[in-house]
Amino acid sequence: MPSLKDLRNRIASVKATQKITKAMQMVAAAKLRRAQEAAEAARPYSERMGAVLANITQAIGGGGDAPALMTGTGRDDVHLLIVCTAERGLCGGFNSQIARLARDHIRRLLADGKQVKIICVGKKGFDILRRDYASLILERVDLREVKTLGFANADAIARKVIHLFNEGGFDICTLFYSQFKSVISQIPTAQQIIPAAQASAASDTGNGGGAVYEYEPEPGEILSDLIPRNIAVQIFRALLENAAGEMGAKMSAMDNATRNAGDMINRLSITYNRQRQAQITKELIEIISGAEAL
Repeated sequence: MPSLKDLRNRIASVKATQKITKAMQMVAAAKLRRAQEAAEAARPYSERMGAVLANITQAIGGGGDAPALMTGTGRDDVHLLIVCTAERGLCGGFNSQIARLARDHIRRLLADGKQVKIICVGKKGFDILRRDYASLILERVDLREVKTLGFANADAIARKVIHLFNEGGFDICTLFYSQFKSVISQIPTAQQIIPAAQASAASDTGNGGGAVYEYEPEPGEILSDLIPRNIAVQIFRALLENAAGEMGAKMSAMDNATRNAGDMINRLSITYNRQRQAQITKELIEIISGAEAL
């Protein structure tokens, strides 16, 4: 059984930890509002971009004017996975859920005889995936020094992906991230961004009532500029969704940690008081026994 001094030290240590977790919870709550607003603001733009691409695709009928980023290579032998996670931990199962979804997808592809390449955006996803698939990882994108995510960060990643596609590095690209729903709910999501035809068609909400549009310049020219931008937009949205999800998960995890620390302090305090009372009772018995002996 630990001594009274050990119990006092343990209680002081847990109280110090509780102060840290409480402070981290408050910081996450403050950052969550801004991150949530940014993620929600990016959704309409991303969805509308998909609807525009779907409309232009229908206009050209999937003909030869469509760029390769829209139509694909005609093969599905090589798959590129962009796995977006957080740079830091202490956010519950947020990172592991995204990595688990990506890992399951990798296993299915390898079982089908496909070749897989991975780009990790975020330290935690890289640390998880390199245990089993280090040889498949092409690059790790480090965003630890970025205080506020901007479109330029997503555009830099998109340029690398497009350059790799133009060199024939892969046939299909899938983006993995966690869609923010609420503080306690983040949904791991896999979204195909290259070729963009399937993702764009899925984004088509049918707005426009079958109206016919005339395009200037030609639809093929528009798509050549719009498809790369759409890839950057989808990656930017994924980064914003991840940022909001990370703060929500961290807030929830730190709240649970603070509550658990409080419960532990209560249990240790009860043990300390009981042991202290037993020690005082023992000392009183020894004093009384000694007085009676005299």
